[in-house]
Amino acid sequence: MGAVRAGFLLQLRFYRHYPDLLVPLLTAPLYSGIFTMIMSYNGRTDLAGAASLAPFYMSLWWFALFSGGWIIQTDRWEGTLEYVVAAPADFAAVVFGRIGATTLPGFAAFAETWLFARYVLGSDVTVRHWGVFLGSFALTLLAMAATALLMAAAFVLARNAVTLSNSISFPFYVLGGILVPVALLPGWLQPLSKAVFLSWSADLLRAGIATAPVPHPIRGMVMIALLGAVALAAGHTLLRRILGQVRSTGELGLR
Repeated sequence: MGAVRAGFLLQLRFYRHYPDLLVPLLTAPLYSGIFTMIMSYNGRTDLAGAASLAPFYMSLWWFALFSGGWIIQTDRWEGTLEYVVAAPADFAAVVFGRIGATTLPGFAAFAETWLFARYVLGSDVTVRHWGVFLGSFALTLLAMAATALLMAAAFVLARNAVTLSNSISFPFYVLGGILVPVALLPGWLQPLSKAVFLSWSADLLRAGIATAPVPHPIRGMVMIALLGAVALAAGHTLLRRILGQVRSTGELGLR
């Protein structure tokens, strides 16, 4: 836990010195307006709430995944990656702590998209099921950080981590059903979405602002926690194996 805490505090210092890392907070309201107008123009006002929440997920994904990728790349460019890897602290724990700090701006992203949707766009985004909403929100942050740790393991081997981040973002947006519910996707695509925690999270958050009772809330939260735990275990194991390999071959700085 000490390594996680140290990584968390270190990343907070990065935000203080590099405020440009918070750019998604500027674009989230714009996306919210665009998505809501698209739904309204096509007569799908029932999806206005989902359209309002989509920019929050996009911002959270950007913060966790892109910052996770930049953590590795920045350490490479600064020539500090070898020192961090060689330190006695668990490298995966340090990276997870830093990624955990990158999810904090997700609170601000949600607050501004919610306020913009409710008071500027006039969308019905009133939270009606607080237990489900808060529970799924907290689990979503943890699962997002765990998924980012798994991707960070791949970034150790990838010379251009940013390109990889750009390539996988929009497929996850679609499979996660963050803008359009998974039920409206092609039938052959829907089973794949069950393996993406975003789909369970988006369903619960949307249900949290709906007037109807939430269907199977415990199952949804268990699936978010389970997929997050799998990503955390896989990321930690993969990162340790990769580091063990590059330490033995001395290729860490060359990859």
